[in-house]
Amino acid sequence: MSTLLQTALGEIQKLNPGEEFLVKDLFKGYEWKRFDLNERRNLGRFFCEPTQNPYLQNGDIILLDKNNANQQVYRKK
Repeated sequence: MSTLLQTALGEIQKLNPGEEFLVKDLFKGYEWKRFDLNERRNLGRFFCEPTQNPYLQNGDIILLDKNNANQQVYRKK
């Protein structure tokens, strides 16, 4: 799981300030579809934890509301 989390965190640097995103947006579509449901859920859970995500800790990304599919939406500062 830590490899997936590190990959997702690395992609945040490529986002523009003010851009909203979902965790799945940080992966190519075919990559995301290859992860099983438990991997996706766990990745989302870890990504949302400030202790696991330094961007949340230092305020570089902000938690927004969940979308209609119950997926957490984030915004890069």
